[in-house]
Amino acid sequence: MGQRIPKQRYEKELLRLQAELTSMSQWVRETGARVVVVFEGRDAAGKGGAIKRITEYLSPRICRIVALPAPTDRERGQWYFQRYVGHLPAAGELALFDRSWYNRAGVEHVMGFCTSEQYYHFLAQCPMFERQLVGDGIILVKYWFSVSDEEQERRFQSRLDDPLRRWKMSPIDLEARQRWADYSRAKDVMFTHTDTPESPWYIVESDDKRTSRINCITHLLERIPYRTFDEPRLVLPKRMKDAVYERPPRDLYTYVPDYAASLRS
Repeated sequence: MGQRIPKQRYEKELLRLQAELTSMSQWVRETGARVVVVFEGRDAAGKGGAIKRITEYLSPRICRIVALPAPTDRERGQWYFQRYVGHLPAAGELALFDRSWYNRAGVEHVMGFCTSEQYYHFLAQCPMFERQLVGDGIILVKYWFSVSDEEQERRFQSRLDDPLRRWKMSPIDLEARQRWADYSRAKDVMFTHTDTPESPWYIVESDDKRTSRINCITHLLERIPYRTFDEPRLVLPKRMKDAVYERPPRDLYTYVPDYAASLRS
């Protein structure tokens, strides 16, 4: 790993890129574009952190994060892609998939949550499914966050010791540590079948989080053919005064206790 970006320089560049993201999201809204961004990679590879920085200043009415739980019994009986289709963006929306239909090629296959027939059926259908999305005008961008064995272990250890992030760990995550090679083989096969000219994979080296976030956001902005709209400058109007209105007495309402007062002294 090379020298890290200094924190102050990283934060300044991140803020500049986030301002560009707001311009891009306005272009999406104004033009009715549909954007799907897929984030995949090993556990603790930095997907969530990148998504958080991308969405930090974006309107939730335009940009949605899709992070689906385990499928229900009914969903397991559907066409595999069906549960994901319902989360695709409408006109003027971005959908960021924090893991996606590629679960079948990764965790489901490695952990035995799907049959071999379902797995190979997915590998055959996925390129056709994505070709349909792109053919219908959806902008599809797929990222694979690549983290080394040593860095993943370091991040896992830090999560285990941090009560604020311990929720990110699950028994499946721990099991995945023992199946590193199996996941590597599964990723290689997945790339062989789904790294297509219509929807290529873009690998983000993520051992250094600052570098990976800057690189990912910069690349995403380059993949979206947005332009900046000249929006009219808003002027805050003066508040209209009403000499007749009287605010009801405060004791008629129930207020949240002022716990913060105990911190001021």
